[in-house]
Amino acid sequence: MDSGYYAACSGLLARMQALDVTANNLANVSTAGYKSENEFYGALTASLSQPAPADELNQAVNRFGILGGDYVNTREGSLDPTGNPLDVAIEGSGFFVVQTSAGIRYTRAGNFHLNTKSQVVTSDGDLVLGQGGPIKLPGVGQLGPITLPQGAISISTDGTVSVNGSMAGRLSVVEMEPGTELSPEGALYFSVPDGSAKPAVASGVRQGVLEASNTNPIDGAIDLVSIQRAAELMMRAVSIFNDDFNKTAAETIARV
Repeated sequence: MDSGYYAACSGLLARMQALDVTANNLANVSTAGYKSENEFYGALTASLSQPAPADELNQAVNRFGILGGDYVNTREGSLDPTGNPLDVAIEGSGFFVVQTSAGIRYTRAGNFHLNTKSQVVTSDGDLVLGQGGPIKLPGVGQLGPITLPQGAISISTDGTVSVNGSMAGRLSVVEMEPGTELSPEGALYFSVPDGSAKPAVASGVRQGVLEASNTNPIDGAIDLVSIQRAAELMMRAVSIFNDDFNKTAAETIARV
């Protein structure tokens, strides 16, 4: 029954990891631009030490449930008006380009503001990049910070930023090649393989609104309860294998 014990342990571990993913989604239900993550499961059938019929008991005891991983749900969130001229959202599959201490990253969170140098930055203080500048991004072109003078700010659908009617810069909006894997970094940033980003052709910018998190709080709460119950069942299975079966084995050996 050792394999059954390990199967129960692997199932419990998978559910605990799934709990972390679901809890993180719920924690960011109010985070602008957040993209939820969804877990997926896999299964591994252990090889039996001796040939045995593939009956239901053998399959149940030797089938290890594991968390295959998680993927980013790129479904768009709703657009909520804010009236703030530096709040912007993307309609479509695009991303803003950001310069962080770790390098170029991508985000859907458009709650921008100006730093002490009048440069457009994210809520974390990282530079939002626009078209033209010293930074070369393969597949996209030259990018650089956007510095704005004082005045009334207007942002058009193509990302052009104007101040008092004069063009002051243009937000860089990119789209990813089909099949590109998005690797989350924190709640708002993503990294992608080099060369995956391309200039956006089917995405537009909306000023004065923010994209809400695409996490559904009701579905998330239901998933959390469901996963918790599954984890409890796995814990009970572990307890049975570890305690009850060991006790039975010990009593049997004593009589031999």
